[in-house]
Amino acid sequence: MNPTLISRLYTALRRIRRFEEITAEIYPSDRIKSPVHLAIGQEQVAVAVCDALSAEDWVGGSYRSHAMYLAKGGDMAQMMAEMYGKTTGCCRGKGGSMHVIAPEAGVMGSSAVVGTQIPVAAGYALAARHAGRGQVVAVFMGDGATEEGCYYETLNFAALHHLPLLFVVENNGYAIHEPLSKRRARPEAIHEVATALGVPATVIPDGDLFAIREAALTAVAALRRGEGPRLIEAQVYRWRQHVGPNEDFDQGYRDRAEAEPWMQNDPLARLAAQIPTADRATIDAAIESEIAAAVTFAETSPPPAPEELFRDA
Repeated sequence: MNPTLISRLYTALRRIRRFEEITAEIYPSDRIKSPVHLAIGQEQVAVAVCDALSAEDWVGGSYRSHAMYLAKGGDMAQMMAEMYGKTTGCCRGKGGSMHVIAPEAGVMGSSAVVGTQIPVAAGYALAARHAGRGQVVAVFMGDGATEEGCYYETLNFAALHHLPLLFVVENNGYAIHEPLSKRRARPEAIHEVATALGVPATVIPDGDLFAIREAALTAVAALRRGEGPRLIEAQVYRWRQHVGPNEDFDQGYRDRAEAEPWMQNDPLARLAAQIPTADRATIDAAIESEIAAAVTFAETSPPPAPEELFRDA
């Protein structure tokens, strides 16, 4: 396989993983001023999809959007400062971890309210279609969001208007602590509903990064040809708590045995094994330096001034 591609994907995935691991280490100190929803274990979805997009394309997501933001090119230091509640943050300290935005990188933003990013993304896609510049929009969501009414409504609207919109479902099997089997009579309904409403769907059952990327490349090409929306359901697994820095296999709703196969098939480790040791060490060192600089930036940045309360009101 192309060494340049392997290196690029490894760098993107390692960068997100280490950012979130460092976030988890800092979090108990209370220097981070907002809840954190970590994507550890399922970061490959954002990496794969964003690798298929261009700089001019847009992405949007929910509260678990660190991976999406970084994979699309959002500024790491600004996101860390945002989590610290500092004025140099990407939302000037007002949004925290759940609300990250980088218009310059095509990140339209993320929302803490389940599912609300979906119709907003459709609005961006409608604007992109009218602009006629070939832009596409990818909207990331969890499996829980597919049980919101706006999921169905937006699938139908997108199909009706042939929007250049890619629905990306990060299906980790749980809506907070409730497994899919207790929420749906037929788990297949996530992608079958899309197909029934005229949105072709692809399912990646094992979270394979390369399979997700190939599906995204195919979908994006169709979107650019004006063939209407597409959906990718990537079945993945969340390693940490729904919200918070720790593991939660002692809380009674799942156990480590369920997670082990996913951990053993970690796409980051698989990519790392394909890169020469010296090259990998160079990449890793650069990532550690970037994260350290982001933390220093966040810790030394000033808090918002009192008058900031009245801006954007």
